[in-house]
Amino acid sequence: MAGMAKKKEAADTSPELQDGALVKAAKAVGEAAGKIAAAVGVAKPAKVRVPKLEKKNKSGLPRKEKKAAKKSARKSA
Repeated sequence: MAGMAKKKEAADTSPELQDGALVKAAKAVGEAAGKIAAAVGVAKPAKVRVPKLEKKNKSGLPRKEKKAAKKSARKSA
C-alpha cells in the first residue's frame, strides 16, 4: 500500500499538472491584459455605420393613369 502513495505523489509532479498551471497563469495574464486594453479603449474597433439607402424621387404614375397612357400611346402610333 505504501507503493500506491508514492505513485500519487509522482502523479502530482507530472507534466500535465505543470501544463495546467501554465495554462491557468496564461489565462490570468490574458485576462488582465484584456481588462487594461478595454479600459484604454484599444480592445474594440470602431464600427462603421452603413447609412440606409435614400428614397428615389421618381414620380410613379398610379396604375389607371399608366394604363391610360399606354392605351393612348398605342392609338396615336
